[in-house]
Amino acid sequence: MTETDIVVLREGTEGLSMESYANALRERLPDRTVTLARTPKQERELVADARVVTGITIDEDLLDRADRLELFACTFAGTDHVPMDALAEHGVAVTNAGGIHAPGIAEQAIGNMLVFARRLHEGWRRKERAEWRHFQSGEFTDSTVTIIGLGSIGQAVAQRLQGFEVETIGIRYTPSKGGPTDEVAGFESDAIHDALSRSEYVVVACPLNDLTRGLIGDAEFATMPTDAVLVNAARGGIVDTDALVSALRSNKIRGAALDVTDPEPLPADHPLWGLENCLITPHTGGHTPKHWDRLADVVAGNLGRLDEGEELENQVLAAESN
Repeated sequence: MTETDIVVLREGTEGLSMESYANALRERLPDRTVTLARTPKQERELVADARVVTGITIDEDLLDRADRLELFACTFAGTDHVPMDALAEHGVAVTNAGGIHAPGIAEQAIGNMLVFARRLHEGWRRKERAEWRHFQSGEFTDSTVTIIGLGSIGQAVAQRLQGFEVETIGIRYTPSKGGPTDEVAGFESDAIHDALSRSEYVVVACPLNDLTRGLIGDAEFATMPTDAVLVNAARGGIVDTDALVSALRSNKIRGAALDVTDPEPLPADHPLWGLENCLITPHTGGHTPKHWDRLADVVAGNLGRLDEGEELENQVLAAESN
């Protein structure tokens, strides 16, 4: 039976077809076998002979058939939905899609800051009313921007802020590592409040975990200047939603731009929808046509690393011998 190098599972993501993903892999691996499994039956048959399987997740019944599997390449950055224990028991390595969304998310975060700086959303509202009436805009120049989290997204934001003549503060778990911001601080409460107290813009770009859940709440909004804007480009649960609604309603902060919410999807009757000082996009910050190209670069490169016995890019679980 012929061994398959990579099997692409059938379930797509973010409106992007898996056919496009499979084609992107084939372009990078012309001498390898890349097969798209279009049905559950094809998945069962093809996975049995695959070295690499890639998709949103892999069912444990498929995993039981995968005698030759060396790597599961998850197409999401998060792997909470993936059966990691079962993969570990089968000695299968796991990688994720971390970093591939960073350019798009960073551009959207900066775009949202510029919208508030220039009050473009007020211009859009007046256009809807065909109202030619001037209003006062601000400037982004000389602002202070705090970036909470200096992973791939936070670093991409900091990189793109260069040239805007702003001061930047980075918050990371190990501030001794430094970073691409003018200042770097840790996740201690006093350090975060010090940064918030000096910031016109706060970009949330860290993972959601036990440390960061509810990180921005009533106390943090009280510390932020009244002209501050919160941009959440990470996960909704990092910001206390009730506290955010209260802060926006009472003008404790100037506004917020949310690509993620808690809950998500945001219910149609949620109060955030009715607040003019809150911009909302439906978790689309990282959704660009380059999604599959960037992921295919990672997965194709990792196939070569498997051949050479090298550490895998974006590895979140190492393979172990049974």
